[in-house]
Amino acid sequence: MTLAEQQRVARTKLNYPPGTRIELIQMGDDPRPVAPGTRGEVSCVDDMGSIHMHWDNGRTLALIPGEDSFRKLTPEEIAQEQAAQEQQVEAMECQTM
Repeated sequence: MTLAEQQRVARTKLNYPPGTRIELIQMGDDPRPVAPGTRGEVSCVDDMGSIHMHWDNGRTLALIPGEDSFRKLTPEEIAQEQAAQEQQVEAMECQTM
């Protein structure tokens, strides 16, 4: 691996630490791609720079920077997700009473 490739991988690991929330815009050439708009969480970045994901739909397909289009969720979007999850839990608790 060249120095430039090592630096690219190091930047990817720095920019996408485990737990980072991501939304997929479009997956490149995968024969069974994750659907656009799917959100998930970074599990790790490997030594080739692939971003391994735990998608909210249960899939675990990795992202390839440069081939796949994706974006980090903003802190506001993450807060909205958390609030929606809390509402769902409260609604389920009310139904079981």
